Amino acid sequence: MRTDRLVAILLLLQRREQVTAAEVARELEVSERTARRDLDALAMAGVPVYSTQGRGGGWRLVGGARTDLSGLTESEARALFLVAGPAAATTPAVKAALRKLVRALPEPFRAQAETAATSLARDPERWGSSRVEHPPPRFLDELQDAVIRGVQVRLGYVDREGAETERTVHPLGIVAKGPSWYLVCDTETGLRSFRIDRVSSADPTGDPVHRPPGFDLAESWRAIADEIDRRRTPLETQAVCAPQGIGLLRALLGGRLQVGGPTVDGRIEVVIRGNNEYALAVELAGLTEWLEVTGPPGVRDHLAAIGNALVERYACLPPGPVGSG
Repeated sequence: MRTDRLVAILLLLQRREQVTAAEVARELEVSERTARRDLDALAMAGVPVYSTQGRGGGWRLVGGARTDLSGLTESEARALFLVAGPAAATTPAVKAALRKLVRALPEPFRAQAETAATSLARDPERWGSSRVEHPPPRFLDELQDAVIRGVQVRLGYVDREGAETERTVHPLGIVAKGPSWYLVCDTETGLRSFRIDRVSSADPTGDPVHRPPGFDLAESWRAIADEIDRRRTPLETQAVCAPQGIGLLRALLGGRLQVGGPTVDGRIEVVIRGNNEYALAVELAGLTEWLEVTGPPGVRDHLAAIGNALVERYACLPPGPVGSG
């Protein structure tokens, strides 16, 4: 993974006074072009690395290769852990490298660096089928800074109906779900998420965040996302599916599909969530080769009506031209 390489490059720069892109490429078994991109990415993230040109040139850490990383400022240390953090939760190599780096950081930087490493989670699944990309929201940097510094925020927020409210929240993490960004907070009513593109103001109060014991951003987001999914798709449809159709259902429906056990005739019981009966019927009408809906009756009635309409529309049409071989 790329984050593994970024951490490995920084460790390499600590051990040596200077490295070239060719040396990095050999060490990490990547192309020189990839090595240059990774070195540029570290510099763009705020890590104090720079290149020197000409004969004998290469890449160095500002201040030289210092094993205590005292060449890093507080904001630069946070920037590094933001780069490496999202993969640290799942990649043992990155976890080990981050532990080494935390021990090497100057004492005042350690707490915020560790917070930065766990402040961001990524959820690749999108809501619905939209593939529209959006620029990062206006207050993303300010809110991530509040998460890392551990300070409460006075948050202005506009809900989906256009009503604006203001409240003080305890920022705990940022989640990127597809193209959308969410702030996960502790509030007076418990854990909540706020779409950052709906935030109208974000003013740090300076008061410390109260972090729930044992809080884990990824686990908390899974619970929040499941609840949002249930609210977005409150209707459950029961069906049985031929085994060879399960893969297609998974691809089409994602988290809205729940797969159960086999029936006596070898088919598989499934539950499909949707927004309303007609929309679900339209969505499932093209899957009748593998799928039989067993309930609720309203979805079956809509499917029958769709089938009758298709027969009426197409059954009496003359056959199309037959192509010659």
